[in-house]
Amino acid sequence: MSSFKVIGGTELSGSITPQGSKNEALQIVASSILVENLIIKNIPNIADIRNLIMIIEEAGANVIWGEGFVHIDTRNIKEEYFSSAQYFTKAEKLRGSLMLMGPLLARYGKCYIPKTGGDKIGRRPIDTHILGFIKCGAVLSGEGNMKKLSMDKSKFVSGEILLEEASVTGTANILMCASKNAKDLVIYNAASETYISQLCQVLFTTGLSVTGAGSNRLTLNSVKNINSFESPVEHVVFSDFIEVASFISLAMSTRSEIVIKDAGVKNLGQTLNMFEKLGCKFEIDGDDIKVLKQERYEIQKMYDGGMVNIYSAPWPMTSPDILSLGIVAAMQCEGVALFHEKMYEARMFFVDKLIAMGAQIVLCDPHRVVVTGSNWKSRLSARHMTSPDIRAGISLLIAALGAEGESVIDNIEQIDRGYENIETRLALLGANITRID
Repeated sequence: MSSFKVIGGTELSGSITPQGSKNEALQIVASSILVENLIIKNIPNIADIRNLIMIIEEAGANVIWGEGFVHIDTRNIKEEYFSSAQYFTKAEKLRGSLMLMGPLLARYGKCYIPKTGGDKIGRRPIDTHILGFIKCGAVLSGEGNMKKLSMDKSKFVSGEILLEEASVTGTANILMCASKNAKDLVIYNAASETYISQLCQVLFTTGLSVTGAGSNRLTLNSVKNINSFESPVEHVVFSDFIEVASFISLAMSTRSEIVIKDAGVKNLGQTLNMFEKLGCKFEIDGDDIKVLKQERYEIQKMYDGGMVNIYSAPWPMTSPDILSLGIVAAMQCEGVALFHEKMYEARMFFVDKLIAMGAQIVLCDPHRVVVTGSNWKSRLSARHMTSPDIRAGISLLIAALGAEGESVIDNIEQIDRGYENIETRLALLGANITRID
């Protein structure tokens, strides 16, 4: 298990460019089972992406990594690999392996449901995926760890599917499942994230036409045998808005001025709005964001004078993936803010480590915390901590950079799952981070 040694309390400066979106890239990599000759540009070289590509490569895909891109050719993958013990062992370590079910159903007419790993942030049921597949014509059979889905690829899927939740991965999986046999298929309560719009563009090369991308109502129609994939399809992954949020939180936590280059401003949803509620000010120049240095960040109040409530909600509202970054940023602001995580019941538990550093935080219940900012009247104290998941891990790293003294963060493999060479990139801003293996 590797660790970061962090010496905090230093003002940072300079510019940094966010990596490609992890969540988008996972879906696009999974789609390579359908888009059989695919070049993915601006792909982050992180653990979760490498592990998913490794699964596809072990199935027989030809994979070539280059500078900032990967070329995946799946024309000769072997169907039987996806029912092997080797596959199940790999899939158990990666929640992203769920994204292979939809493409496998579309290509082969069957798939197995893997037991998956990932962040320990509470229950993460996959009912939306499975029920969506069944409404696409799949039949569920088997027991225990050998549950199987089968569907007749010759039958068109029509009608309406109402998702129980606006799940991003569930929407993506159902899109890929129906990509070869949809006829006026309407999906209601679909996720509207940019990830889905990007996936729709890629699936168009397989013959899938999607209207309504970017909204919660998608209409699908597919045409068979539109592409032989003799020439590769190219796709460019958007910048990761979660990294953009991370760098804003970092600037606020260290009272620094940082320029975020190529931030994908049009694809940020309400990300900037969350930090504006915490008193952060920006200058936007084209696709770049300058986070201005401020001596004081004042948390906004409601119009009636009440405490501001920052809560997670479906896109384009505040993503649950950035709520922890808002909590860390708020710790040195002036004022009080309530943060409400509505989706995951264990995601807020990491705040006990921030409290141990001296943060004024009250954990109201598993979903809500109240943060009272110290307005720089006292600095956080360095601590020895352990990263529980990707988003909490980067939040602890940011808190450590804003604290006085030397902190140690263990289990940084969790951070590596979502952030590429983070210590090297932050060092260019002046951060003092050492990796200890």
